[in-house]
Amino acid sequence: MHEISCPHCHKAFKIDEAGYADIAKQIRDREFEKQLNERLELAAKDKQSALDLLKEKTLNEIRLAAAEKDRAIQSLEAKLKEKEVLEKLAVSEAVRAIEKERDELKNGLEKANLEKDLEKNKLKEIYEVKIKDREEQIERLRDMKAKLSTKMLGETLEQHCENEFNRIRAIAFQSAYFEKDNDASTGSKGDYIFKDLDPSKNEIVSIMFEMKNESDTTATKKKNEDFLKELDKDRNEKKCEYAVLVSLLEPESELYNTGIVDVSHRYSKMYVVRPQFFLQIISLLRNAAISSLQYKAELALVKAASIDVTNFENKLEDFKSGFAKNFELASRKFQTAIDEIDRSISHLEKTKEALISSDRNLRLANDKAQDVTVKKLTYGNPTMKVMFEQTGEE
Repeated sequence: MHEISCPHCHKAFKIDEAGYADIAKQIRDREFEKQLNERLELAAKDKQSALDLLKEKTLNEIRLAAAEKDRAIQSLEAKLKEKEVLEKLAVSEAVRAIEKERDELKNGLEKANLEKDLEKNKLKEIYEVKIKDREEQIERLRDMKAKLSTKMLGETLEQHCENEFNRIRAIAFQSAYFEKDNDASTGSKGDYIFKDLDPSKNEIVSIMFEMKNESDTTATKKKNEDFLKELDKDRNEKKCEYAVLVSLLEPESELYNTGIVDVSHRYSKMYVVRPQFFLQIISLLRNAAISSLQYKAELALVKAASIDVTNFENKLEDFKSGFAKNFELASRKFQTAIDEIDRSISHLEKTKEALISSDRNLRLANDKAQDVTVKKLTYGNPTMKVMFEQTGEE
């Protein structure tokens, strides 16, 4: 039995084992439940605290992450803004450079176009002048041809050139000769010969002229080239320095219509001109010849001096030749005398050697004679020894 006191009234009472065990069990269950509840409450509180801490920590981490993210976003935004600014600056610089280059190119193009237009206008003016001159020249030629008959074409051109020359003869060519070439003794002749002389009647220049023309109605059209060979032949036969073909042939030729044409690559000192350049070619060749007169005079002096030098050199060569001949003869005689002296010297040398040899032999003989003694003479000869001994006693 067990005695138990009431906690409230403090009255004691007894209880058997089964009741006690039941009461103990109840007490234990209550205590366990109480402890369990307390522990559950504590666990719940701990869990809540842990949850609160975790929530706070999580919130803090989230706040930190958010702040870091904000800073990263701000940094990224700043970089993006900086990049955007740099890109805008780069684009602006590029645009300015392109605009500058465009403006410069535009200005250059405008300037080039302006220069091109100016050059174009200048060339246009030049060509218009040339075309006008050409048209006037063609018109003059056509007018001239229209007034000529087929038979009188060449003769009229000759008359035109002769009139042009005579018009200025008294002013520019007072001492000049300009006449028709009437000498056909060599089989052919030119049309005119021009010669100009200096005050001493020395020829300055000479020109063989040939004048050629033909009508538009002529069946066979001739070319300037067809007359150059014959003109060169006439110039050489009449001993003229220059040859000039005054021609209206090939009226559409750009080459012959530009002015004085030099054909010296085909025939020496030969030119082809239109009638309007007839007086100019005479003046050019005459002035060039006058300029060369001084050089010709200097060349003549040089040639004269060269002749004098040549004569002096010839005389000097004659003197050198005669002197060399006499010197050779004297040298031979002198050499003969030298050879004779050399032979005499050789003979004397041999005689000298013979005398020296004789003297050497005499000296050896004397030395041998001086070296002879009685002892040497009687050595190995007892008879002679006894005889010398006896002679010595006596």
